[in-house]
Amino acid sequence: MQLSRRTAIKGLAAVGAPMIVPASVFGANAPSNRVAIGAIGVGRISRGHDIKEVMKHGDAQIVAVCDVDTRRLAAGRDLVDAGYAEKSGKSYSGTRIHADYRELLAAKDIDAVLISTPDHQHAPLAIQAVRAGKDVYLQKPASLTIAEGRAMADAVAATGRKLQIGSQQRGQQPWPQFHRAAELVRNGRIGALKHVEIGLPGDPAGPEAPPMPIPANLDYDAWLGTTPEVYYTEIRVHPQNSLEDRPGWLRCEQFGAGMITGWGSHHVDIAHWGMDMERSGPVEIWGRAEFPKSGLWDVHGPFETHARYANGMTMTISGALPNGVKFVGDKGWIFVTRSGSVTASDPGGPQIMPLQASDPKILASVIGPDEVHLLKAPEQHRNWLDAIRTGAPLSAPAEIGHRACSTCLLHHIAMKTRRRLRWDPLAERFLGDDAANALLSRPQRARYAL
Repeated sequence: MQLSRRTAIKGLAAVGAPMIVPASVFGANAPSNRVAIGAIGVGRISRGHDIKEVMKHGDAQIVAVCDVDTRRLAAGRDLVDAGYAEKSGKSYSGTRIHADYRELLAAKDIDAVLISTPDHQHAPLAIQAVRAGKDVYLQKPASLTIAEGRAMADAVAATGRKLQIGSQQRGQQPWPQFHRAAELVRNGRIGALKHVEIGLPGDPAGPEAPPMPIPANLDYDAWLGTTPEVYYTEIRVHPQNSLEDRPGWLRCEQFGAGMITGWGSHHVDIAHWGMDMERSGPVEIWGRAEFPKSGLWDVHGPFETHARYANGMTMTISGALPNGVKFVGDKGWIFVTRSGSVTASDPGGPQIMPLQASDPKILASVIGPDEVHLLKAPEQHRNWLDAIRTGAPLSAPAEIGHRACSTCLLHHIAMKTRRRLRWDPLAERFLGDDAANALLSRPQRARYAL
């Protein structure tokens, strides 16, 4: 029999009541020295990345989990409990559950939150979290719209909270080659930087999907959040019988822009790092894309977009390019990608070396003491915890994450308008184009509006 959400939540709460945590779980770290964390959204990314990385560290403790799907909520609690039981060698059931993120944010014993929800929830939840006095680890992309991203970055600045964007290509783990590439470019090893190429895949079209009954375990209205009411069907949301499979919302423009932000936020961030454009953006954008003509999934497919920056540097982003970032200067080039990546246009194609250059001597170059040294941060979650505990600088703070995401969204707007757009990166407005400026935000449902 299917339980109602209310009955399921009561049952979960009964077995998820807080308990005293044995010191052996966290080693030498006393409870008062640990960062108490709540995880909001405990599906695929949270389980495989955010919760997993935070639980490695003894100076942090995940004390609560939150999800609008009670099946995922129970599985998230069980994952955390099992992890701490394994660490201590003793039974553990101290992780409490919340079906409403507002209850979690109101909890006085929680210092910080992981936000690992679908893209459309990122900025709204981050804004409410920092206003509630919580530090935040926010999955990329930073926002669904440029207006939301600006509101998020401004809220972080106003509250002084530590917000880290999950731009893990910046960390020394797991991919130190991105730091190395950006540092070599910033120190002129390929001469004056002229152009950047970024390879990103597109997404396929999907089938038609008729309405389905909303599962009793899912608060679908809360899942939709600020976005319009639309009928429920499973491939619009997430699989009901899998925590590992890719969810359908990633391919619906109502909830995100597709790969241009989903993966583009990573690569554009690295491009900006090497370009010394982390807190700005382009001044002109144009391009084209193919969009599905039928089916539920409607994010972009094959595409090619371009941008020009005020200093004359240009950028091309396309699925026809190798997956990664190529910096082209007047004296050579550097290409960087993740270990084991494949070409964006052919996932079954050959492997790509993670760091390449037009001349091997470029990669062997030593950065001198008086040259530019970019922040050498540990893995993103470790860096975030260090920032909370010691004030260490964040490798991907809110403003930098917003600028990477907003640049991706500019490329997406160029895909949609199919015309050349002029952009003021200081005012964050298009010049002389009211129709394009209308795409900087989206209508929000009153119940969930910022």
